[in-house]
Amino acid sequence: MSDNSGKAFGIVVTFCAMFLFWLLLSGYIITPEGKLDVLHVGAGLICSLIVALISHDLLVTGKEGKILSKSFRFFIYLWWELWQIILANFDVTYRVLHPKMPIDPLIIEFETPLRSDFALVTLANSITLTPGTITINVDPAKGKFQVHAIAQAPADALTVDKTMQSKVAKVFMEEG
Repeated sequence: MSDNSGKAFGIVVTFCAMFLFWLLLSGYIITPEGKLDVLHVGAGLICSLIVALISHDLLVTGKEGKILSKSFRFFIYLWWELWQIILANFDVTYRVLHPKMPIDPLIIEFETPLRSDFALVTLANSITLTPGTITINVDPAKGKFQVHAIAQAPADALTVDKTMQSKVAKVFMEEG
């Protein structure tokens, strides 16, 4: 793929993603009473195009087939992550409301085979978004994470089970 066609593909994919996101935030996709008018659609198109021209290389880097595959896998991952956030909310609520408060905060360190910036950031943000854990530091060269956990069980989910790491690795095709 030539450099210009790769750049054009990146702009088109970014534009489509931004415009769909704009429609979603505007309420036109979710609410049946949302009415599309020329002014608002035009504003969305112009803003999406400006964002796509400025930042297409942040969202799309690589070959077309991999981008579409990664995007689909990331969409599936987001639903899994949302479920993990819900489960972790229940866990933290239980710990806080329990009479003995089974909270035993600790800081753990672990290494991951992930190396791409986007994969590392996704894992770090996923850890922080999940209640009961916070990413403190990431060493991208070594793939080393420092994480604060509310108790041993959330820590074990990252160091023993490693489901989140393997799911992020699958999204970004960095499986070992």
